Amino acid sequence: MNTRNGMDPFVHPALFYRDDAAYLAGTVPFVLDGLAKDEPVAVAVPGDRLRLLRGELGTAAERVRLLDMAEVGRNPGRIIPGVLMAFADRFPTGRVRIIGEPIWASRSEEEYPACVQHEALINLAFRGRSVTVLCPYDAAGLDADVLADAHATHPVVIDDGIETASAAYTPERGIAAGNRPLPAPATATSLDFDETTLPDARYFAVSVARGFGLADRPLDDFALAVAELTTNSVLHGGGRGTVRLWHHDERVYCQVEDAGRLGDPLAGPSRAAPNRSAAAASWWSTRCPNWSAPTRPTPARPSASACRSDPAAKSRDDGAAERPRAGAVRPTGHRRVDTGPRPGPRGSGRGGGWAGRSRLTPGRSASARPQKNGRNA
Repeated sequence: MNTRNGMDPFVHPALFYRDDAAYLAGTVPFVLDGLAKDEPVAVAVPGDRLRLLRGELGTAAERVRLLDMAEVGRNPGRIIPGVLMAFADRFPTGRVRIIGEPIWASRSEEEYPACVQHEALINLAFRGRSVTVLCPYDAAGLDADVLADAHATHPVVIDDGIETASAAYTPERGIAAGNRPLPAPATATSLDFDETTLPDARYFAVSVARGFGLADRPLDDFALAVAELTTNSVLHGGGRGTVRLWHHDERVYCQVEDAGRLGDPLAGPSRAAPNRSAAAASWWSTRCPNWSAPTRPTPARPSASACRSDPAAKSRDDGAAERPRAGAVRPTGHRRVDTGPRPGPRGSGRGGGWAGRSRLTPGRSASARPQKNGRNA
């Protein structure tokens, strides 16, 4: 594979496949070639693809870091720091190879814009590094717009064994696509806050989320995310903000809105913890396993950092990334939280960007279900 973006040693091709044979033909030689050259190799793909690859690799699989992307990448904002960089940073010299498949047919409409943003940010995060990240796409199971987005976020596309430079490569559009507020329904409940009412905002959000069915570790995760985001609004978002909550499809959503802006798109995906700054809330929230991607949109619209938690979600730690500590911002009785990406408004037409189009094959989106002893959200 000789796909290079100019003189940049970083290589980021998309691999389109339509069946198991094409999947193996595009991935197995990539892995074996890396092993033959004594290059570190990691594979992070959904469980069914992982089992297929493991079976084909045989004993060679023992030399590969194998991860189920449906678990370690449930939070798209965590993939770069917690999966890709966590592996690549262990090998500062020589080339590193990674197969990463962050998008599959059952990704939800809320998750998808964050996945596109993730694919776009990879190009910035690994610029100048001797790393190859091969991203498989199920061309038979994904919507045509998903494949179009792959062309926009990858400088090279491999289809039917043929490598082609992408004429549609515009990663900045993918980054912008994820910086949109969630479309809150009319039934959402909200509370305005400032420095004097910050504890009230946290208590309000946690109480509402508990009423929607969050409990135990998911509620703890939720509490920390709200604490980080609301504090960030007061310190760096104009001194005030609004916390807005609702539930839908057995999920709890929380959106924190303020007038601030975060200029660095890699503030969340970065592995280095920032000091208490406008980037801190974004960084801490991406450490959590449940998905999240708080960002700051353009100055023309208010910023919105959103959390989504499943009442039944169990936090998983694959060991690749450090888990955050609550620190001094912990609200009484709660320890941690998890935030999530914002989907853009639904609609149609390419003019609206990724957030304005349907992307996944109809009928193939999945939603998490609460535990039997929990309440439906």
